[in-house]
Amino acid sequence: MDREAAIKRSNLSEAELQLIEKYLGRSPTVEEIGMFGALWSEHCGYKNTKPLIKKLPTKGKHLLQGPGENAGVIKVGEYAVAFKIESHNHPSAVEPYQGAATGVGGILRDVFAMGARPIAVLDSLRFGKVDSPRTRYLASGVIKGISDYGNRVGIPTVGGEVVFEDSYEENPLVNVMCVGIAKPEHIIKAVAKGEGNLLFYYGSKTGRDGLGGATFASAELSSEGEDQRPSVQVGDAFTEKLILEATLELIEKNLVIGIQDMGAAGLTSSSVEMAARGKSGIEIDIDKVPARASNMTAYEFLLSESQERMLACIEPSKLPEVEKIMQKWELDYAVIGKVTSTERVVVYEKGKVVADIPIRYLVDDVPTYIREVKKPSYLDEVRSLPSLHLPHDMTPLLKDLLKHPSIASKRWVYKRYDHMVQTNLLAEPMEAGGAMLRLKGTTIGLAMSTDGNGRYTYLDPYVGGMQAVAEATRNISCMGAEPYGITNCLNFGNPEKSHVYYQIAKAMEGMGKACEVLEVPVTGGNASLYNETDGEAILPTLIVGVVGAIEDYKKAVFSPFKAPGHTIYLLGKPREGLGGSMALKLLTGKIAGECPFLDIEEEKRLQKCIRELIAKELVISCQDVSDGGLAVALSECALMGGVGVRVETEGDISPEAFFFGESQSRLVISTLPQYEDTIKNICEHYDIPLTRLGTTTSDNTIHLTYGKRTISLSVQEARELYMTEYL
Repeated sequence: MDREAAIKRSNLSEAELQLIEKYLGRSPTVEEIGMFGALWSEHCGYKNTKPLIKKLPTKGKHLLQGPGENAGVIKVGEYAVAFKIESHNHPSAVEPYQGAATGVGGILRDVFAMGARPIAVLDSLRFGKVDSPRTRYLASGVIKGISDYGNRVGIPTVGGEVVFEDSYEENPLVNVMCVGIAKPEHIIKAVAKGEGNLLFYYGSKTGRDGLGGATFASAELSSEGEDQRPSVQVGDAFTEKLILEATLELIEKNLVIGIQDMGAAGLTSSSVEMAARGKSGIEIDIDKVPARASNMTAYEFLLSESQERMLACIEPSKLPEVEKIMQKWELDYAVIGKVTSTERVVVYEKGKVVADIPIRYLVDDVPTYIREVKKPSYLDEVRSLPSLHLPHDMTPLLKDLLKHPSIASKRWVYKRYDHMVQTNLLAEPMEAGGAMLRLKGTTIGLAMSTDGNGRYTYLDPYVGGMQAVAEATRNISCMGAEPYGITNCLNFGNPEKSHVYYQIAKAMEGMGKACEVLEVPVTGGNASLYNETDGEAILPTLIVGVVGAIEDYKKAVFSPFKAPGHTIYLLGKPREGLGGSMALKLLTGKIAGECPFLDIEEEKRLQKCIRELIAKELVISCQDVSDGGLAVALSECALMGGVGVRVETEGDISPEAFFFGESQSRLVISTLPQYEDTIKNICEHYDIPLTRLGTTTSDNTIHLTYGKRTISLSVQEARELYMTEYL
């Protein structure tokens, strides 16, 4: 590759190129341009988000490992639980099957590189118009990619979300979270240290696929996307399974100092970042890297993102035993370099130095950009609600919401996943806002969820940032589990545009505030910016993944109503307004109005309240009120349980806001009538409003009355609408 081509592919600005020359005191080589381009990309270097990330709360009572490693780690009972969420948006827009499959592979490696065995995957997906040919192509490819990879490795996909919204038409979002467990003593870090120790490569051979993937993921797409296919990696799930077992065996036998997978920026990032953590230097002999293609150059070896590759730091004396494990699992391997004390990365090709860079320039001295946080004019423009023509009979609106692809059951997605493999899942994916797995040999239930709402963050980035944390943790609390930590994916447009940078900055500020109040630390995450095609950005979409636990999973509750004759209550206060709601979008085609109300202190009290109610076994079912509002939440509980519901109540807000408004911090519970006084007392203690809504019935009808307005349909019809399949 010539110099001009390397500069173009690097996405480095002229100012950044000049800074590199200043750092080095000379012109960089082609290989060095590629290395700087990869590690200074947004995907690796976080140059637009690092100053914002530093403000997030990262300490907590359950935390074992915070940001800066392959994955965050929390303490759950006698276990260490590693988890992280990553994006594979750009690759999935160009090649959906491989983009999604390798997204799963990469996040699995992040977790087992920590020494944890993956036990669950959750995915958070966004696509465009459900009936467009492009959406059908992207969604079918992404879902098949996730399914094939996860099923072949034997890791269940236990939950997640799928949203359809016009703004994701050209830029789908594929965010994948993995959760794994280990003994605390087996947790290992991605570090290379100890002069003379070896850099040990193992896994698949290196090819030209995924070349420059990190820089590709840090730039806007164009509608002419075919030429970007070489930047998309190709996965091999069967090799991943072998690498998983080999890696865990290496760690359990204490044969490695540190391990990192070759993810974004491939060999460059894994080697340089490991050395940076160890305050070491490294030497790499490119000619020793196992190659899949002939005549590969040092530039290609350094920047390839071929999948299923790992880099370990080992002591020379342990090499024979390490090699035996590689032979046992039939993996390619090679010693490709060594650790030095120079704090430089030196790369040799055919005996010649092709790169020689102080490591701090690549990792610590990445240029960062702090931009003006200026409120964009569109926020005032979208506050006014469009004209609404609501029918007196709101039953048709409920029917339309129940079959909306963003609300309807995602069984048509998860039935393609082997979600029951490993036999730990305690409820079907549609029966809870999150997932709960038992930790075998204990009474502990491990709860997890992913959530985010681009509509809310578009209308008010700060409140939207809080809401993503609030709903993800609320879903955990609804099962009776305490949230222990979060991970996040920042899916936004071009940060160089003023309104996008405002969205990023305020959403992260809101996320930080919610984490601080709810006492859940941020354990790590991922920034996926430049989600734009031909200048059109996606909705600002902050996705939050959360993990927590309940001491006795037999006490956990889920969404479905269980039987007739139970009393139904609403915890939390209904508030006026349809702003940002699914109902408003369905009726007008617009995202407008005030963002749904959220008081984060109230949210904290609500979550503590429901966890106490569940711990005292006073609650039979619990479901949070979110997309579609209270009418949808009640219908979901009824249709999932095959039980009727009769609600008769009144209040001081409009019927449309009562039924379909999406104000936050509200839960629907069912319970036995004799628990009413105890529940009232606990809610009063937490200052949480409690409204008796009605009862579950045996007449197989959803009958909701508020004042003089009534919604009525059969449970069977609601279920048929809700089970609509879209692919």
